[in-house]
Amino acid sequence: QVQLAESGGGLVQPGGSLRLSCAASGIFTAITTMGWYRQAPGKERELVASIDSGGRTNYGDSVKGRFTISRDNAKNTVYLQMNSLKAEDTAVYYCNLKRSPLDAWGQGTLVTVSS
Repeated sequence: QVQLAESGGGLVQPGGSLRLSCAASGIFTAITTMGWYRQAPGKERELVASIDSGGRTNYGDSVKGRFTISRDNAKNTVYLQMNSLKAEDTAVYYCNLKRSPLDAWGQGTLVTVSS
């Protein structure tokens, strides 16, 4: 059974940085597409960033140039480095793993950007 465990969320001031981690178990993540999504109160879940098995990345327009997704296949872990955080980045961030037909989600980690 695939399990995803996120960590690294918390409270940060505007302009600050955080790094989220997502450790996967039950699957060799090098053959999967992994990503981060977020959901703010009252809003739909949206893609933040994804990285496929070949290392190709994709970012949501609102985070381009500020966030960086990376993966360490040896550790079965994907990271999201978030810089220049804004209040509008406040949300629950979810880790996602896809390899058809598998579509797995973590429990989420809360990121709050506030002074």
